[in-house]
Amino acid sequence: MKKNKTHIILCFFLALTLVSCNKNTDPVTGEPQIYEPNPEKRARAFADKGGGLFGDINKMNKTGNNFEFATSNPLWRATLKSLEFLPLFNVDYAGGIILTDWYSNDLNSNEQIKITVRFLSNELRSSSLNIIAHKKICDTNNNCKITKLPENFSQEIKESIINSARSIKIEDEKKK
Repeated sequence: MKKNKTHIILCFFLALTLVSCNKNTDPVTGEPQIYEPNPEKRARAFADKGGGLFGDINKMNKTGNNFEFATSNPLWRATLKSLEFLPLFNVDYAGGIILTDWYSNDLNSNEQIKITVRFLSNELRSSSLNIIAHKKICDTNNNCKITKLPENFSQEIKESIINSARSIKIEDEKKK
C-alpha cells in the first residue's frame, strides 16, 4: 500500500514536470515566443507596447487627461460616420457604447427605429461590434409596440461600419 502511494506521488510530480516543460507559444496565434533574457530590454519592450501596471505613463503625461480615442480608432469614427443621420442619445467611449434616439424619416410617421452599438474590442473585425436595432410602432392613440428588428438589419449596419472603418484605416496609413 505504501508503495502505491509513493508511485502515485512520483507520477504526479513527473506529470507536473512534463507539463511545465512545454514550449513558449502565444496562446492566440500558436506561434513560438522568443524569450528575451535581459530583463531591462524585456521591460522596455513591454512598456513600449503600452504595458505596465498603469499603462504608458509617459504618453498620459503628454496628453493630459484627454482621450485620443475618437481620432485614433477607425472603428469608432466609422460608427459615428455611419450613424450620423440618426440623433444620438448617449455616446460613451469609456463604456464602449453608442445609443441613438428614436428616429423616423417622416415627421408624421408612426414607425421609428433605435440602434444600440456596443464595442467589444478595438480591433477591426466584425466580432468587435454588437449591434441591436429596435422598431417602435405607435397607433393613433399613442399606444406603442416595440420589437427587435431582424438580425440581418443589424448585420447590414455592421458591414457598413466595418467597410467604412477599413477605408478610414487605409486613408490614415496613406497619411503616415
